[in-house]
Amino acid sequence: MTTSLIAIGMPGLPEMLIIGGIFILFFGANKLPGLAKSIGKSANEFKKGLKDDTPLDSDDDGDDIVDEDSEL
Repeated sequence: MTTSLIAIGMPGLPEMLIIGGIFILFFGANKLPGLAKSIGKSANEFKKGLKDDTPLDSDDDGDDIVDEDSEL
């Protein structure tokens, strides 16, 4: 059973055509370019976020960490 799951691999051309047809049925041919554009923009922003070395909250100095033993 586990060997058959490993041997499946990547989908070929017929499978990709079926998946593409399902996308056209779900989203319509007019909305697919906009969907692809938004996915591309999201991927670019994600890559920029991975390359960026600055933290998201630059004003965070760690004051919000509370020690369990300290009295409030």
